[in-house]
Amino acid sequence: MSSFFDVINQAIADLKRHGYDSAERVDGWITRITESALRHRVPESVLQRDMKDSLMAIYRREVERGGVLKRHKGVKAITLDYIKPTLRGELDRRIMANANLIKFNRKQSIAKTLQRFSGWATSIPAGGSKAVDNQDVEKDLKKALKSLPYEERRVIVDQGHKFTAAINNILAKDGGAIAVIWHSRWRQAGYDYRQDHKERDKKMYLMRDSWARKQGLVKAGTNGYYDQITAVGEEVFCRCTAEYLYDLEDVEPGLLTDAGRDYQKKGKAN
Repeated sequence: MSSFFDVINQAIADLKRHGYDSAERVDGWITRITESALRHRVPESVLQRDMKDSLMAIYRREVERGGVLKRHKGVKAITLDYIKPTLRGELDRRIMANANLIKFNRKQSIAKTLQRFSGWATSIPAGGSKAVDNQDVEKDLKKALKSLPYEERRVIVDQGHKFTAAINNILAKDGGAIAVIWHSRWRQAGYDYRQDHKERDKKMYLMRDSWARKQGLVKAGTNGYYDQITAVGEEVFCRCTAEYLYDLEDVEPGLLTDAGRDYQKKGKAN
C-alpha cells in the first residue's frame, strides 16, 4: 500500500505548494489517485466470494447449528426448522443483492472521496498559501483517501450484521415475540454510534402482530411499535442488537392492558 499512500501525500503536498492554478493540475491528481486506488483494491470477484462465504458461515452457525435459539428463550427448535426455507431464501436473496452492492459501493466510495479532495484542492489560492495549512483538514482528507481500499471490507462486516439481525427478526415474528428491547453499542470505544440509536438504548417496543396484542393483553406505550422505527442493523454500519421477549411476565407493566394484568395473575396463581 506504500505506493498508494505516496500518491496521496504527493498530491496534497503539490496542491499546498502550487494552489489551484489550473483545473488540469487537480484533474491530473484525481486520475492518479483513482488509478492507484483501483490497483490496490481487492478484486471484485474476491470480494463477492468473501461476502458469500461470510453470509454462508452466519447461516450455518445461526440456522443449521441452531445458534440463533440461544437468544430466543422459549422458542423451540421445531419453530426454527419450520422457517428454515424462509431463512434460506433470505440468504440467497442477500447473496445476489450484495453482488450488486459491491459494484455500486466501489464506484460511489471513490467518487465521494475524490469529490472532497477536489473541493479542498480548488479552495487553495494559486501559488499556495500557509493560511490553508490546516492540519485537521489535511488529516481528515488523508484518512478518507487512505480508507478507499479498505472500505469494502467494512461492507462485508456490515452486511453480515444485517443478515444476523434479519434471521433474529424472522424467528421472533414466527416464534411469537411480544416485545423487543433495543441495545445500543454507544458505550463501545471507537464506535461511531447514531445519537437517536443511543436514545433508544434499553427502551422496549411492542411487536405489532404478536399473539398478546391480538388477544388484547398489551398496548403500545410511549415508545410505540418496533415497526415504527428503523430496525437494528438496518442503517449503514449500525451494530445495535435486539432482545426479543416472549413471556408476558417480562413486559413492562405500562404496556399491559387490564386483561393482560389479569392474565399475569392467573399465570402466577397456576
